[in-house]
Amino acid sequence: MQPIAAIEQSFVDELASLYDAEEIRQLFFLLLEDRLGWSKRDYLLRKQEHLDEQDIHWLIAALSSLKKAKPIQYILGHAWFMGMKLAVNESVLIPRPETEELVQLIVNQHQAANKPLHIIDIGTGSGCIAIALKKALPQATVYALDISPEALRVARQNANDQSAAIAFINADILEWDFAFQETQAFDIVVSNPPYITEAEQSGMHLNVLSHEPHLALFVETSAPLLFYEHIAAFALKHLRPKGDLYFEINRNYGQAVCDLLRKKGFQHIALHRDMQGADRMIHATKDNN
Repeated sequence: MQPIAAIEQSFVDELASLYDAEEIRQLFFLLLEDRLGWSKRDYLLRKQEHLDEQDIHWLIAALSSLKKAKPIQYILGHAWFMGMKLAVNESVLIPRPETEELVQLIVNQHQAANKPLHIIDIGTGSGCIAIALKKALPQATVYALDISPEALRVARQNANDQSAAIAFINADILEWDFAFQETQAFDIVVSNPPYITEAEQSGMHLNVLSHEPHLALFVETSAPLLFYEHIAAFALKHLRPKGDLYFEINRNYGQAVCDLLRKKGFQHIALHRDMQGADRMIHATKDNN
C-alpha cells in the first residue's frame, strides 16, 4: 500500500497537463481537508502514513474526475460564498469572488437604511446572491428567479441550509411580461446573467467549458446584451421610483451596458471595477416616475 505522499505525487504527475504543480497540490489539500479533516500541516506531519482502502478509492475517484477537468467544487459538492458553504452541482454555476463584490456593493449601499426592501435576484443559480442578501439584509423580502428547475432545486436546498426565507420563481426572464403581475414592485433588481459570448469560449479553461452549465454562461455573439436589455426593461416596469438596478457584467461590455441603461432613462449609472481591476459591476437608479 502506498503512503499518502505517493498519492500526492500521482496527482502532480497525472494532472500536469491541466494545472501547474502548486495548483495541483492545493486541490489535493482541499480533498484531504474535506475527506479527512486534515490541514496542510497535518499532511506534512503524516504524509508517510497509509490511508484505509475507502479513503484511497475516494481520492483516486477524485483524481479521475479532475483529469476530466471537473471543477473541485463539483467533486466536493459545495463551494464557499461570503462565508457560506453552498451546495453546487453541474446544474449551477460555481459562485465567484467577483459576485461576492456585487453583493457587498448592494449591502454597503442599503444596510444603513434598515428598511423592509423588496429584492429580486434574476438568474439565481445556486441562490448565492439572494441568500447572501437575505442574511445581510434580514428585513428584506427576497425573490429569486431562474429558468432551470434543476438550478432551483439546488437554490432551495441552500436557502434551507442557511435558514434564509426566499421566494423562488421558475420563469424565463426573456418572457418576464408573462411571469409577473403588473402591480409587483421591487426596490432592488440584481442579476448576474449569462454574459460570455460564444466567440470567447476558445480562451476559457476546459473545466468551465466541459462542466459548468452553458445556459447560465453563454450568450450569442450577435446579441451580447440580450439579457441586459430584457432585465433593464423589466426593471423599468417593476422597480419602484428611485429603485436600484445592479448587474454583474462582461468586462468587455461595461460601456455598452451603461449606454443601454442611459438610453432607457436610468440615472446615476456607475461602473465599478472588481478586485482585478476589470469592469465588473454596474449600478443604476430608476427615475422618480
